[in-house]
Amino acid sequence: MAAASSSSSSAEQDALKALTFQRLHPKTYLERFLAEDVRPDGRNLDEWRDVSVIVDSISTANGSALVRLGSTTVVCGVKAEIAEPELDRPEHGFLVPNLDLPAICSPKFKPGPPTDEAQVLSDRLNEVLVSSGVVSTKSLCIEPGKAVWVLYVDATCINYDGNAFDATLLAMVAALKSTTLPKATYNEDTKRTICSRKVHEPLQIGRLPTSFSFGTFDGTHILADPTSFEEPLLDTTISVVVDESGGLTSVMQLGLGIVGADDVLNKCIDAAKECWLDTRRDVYGAT
Repeated sequence: MAAASSSSSSAEQDALKALTFQRLHPKTYLERFLAEDVRPDGRNLDEWRDVSVIVDSISTANGSALVRLGSTTVVCGVKAEIAEPELDRPEHGFLVPNLDLPAICSPKFKPGPPTDEAQVLSDRLNEVLVSSGVVSTKSLCIEPGKAVWVLYVDATCINYDGNAFDATLLAMVAALKSTTLPKATYNEDTKRTICSRKVHEPLQIGRLPTSFSFGTFDGTHILADPTSFEEPLLDTTISVVVDESGGLTSVMQLGLGIVGADDVLNKCIDAAKECWLDTRRDVYGAT
């Protein structure tokens, strides 16, 4: 018993030393793992974390989804309102995505107004949703020049462990795919829009984008699906977005620029398509 207790105590001390070293020298800590072609969480450099999608998790929303990507967890709800269209786009409604990174999801975020990171991610999400045509804003028209739908696509990260962009895009697309709107008609006499309580119609969904993000470390290592520990140490983050047929939709890059091999982008694109084919092709199937 004494030997077992001593062994347990020694293991605890080793774990504490490793944790201390990780906090004081994070870059060296990561370098030592990568030198052995493994990452601190045990994954290979090109390995992705498990993903799960649960839809209709919020009963008060028009559509919703809960996504887990490893330990990163994002919930998204879609709320629909009626508004007047813009004068120069009388037949187009509005899609308004937003991501909140509250203090409760990670110690790195503080209470207060939205962080710069949340704003940057929201802008990137808006760019992908619009460019990929998940929902045609024209399909949100109730009466040209009079009434259109506004879809507020609000996502909240409830546990942050890196790669919030991929998880949030999954949550937003799944929530939109599960969204139904009451049948609405515009009454010209009363100048009002009447919504049916009984008849609800699904959104007209176009493409289904899925993002795959990578980080480059020291210009020599490409890490798939980076964690919150790895993210601050990365030179560059590359997000590759593919649609429901595996076709390339967009590529976005944040950081100092790609260093090292000229084919880093091509490697990321090929890896994204392979992951989509192997594990993500049916990720929206449950919805």
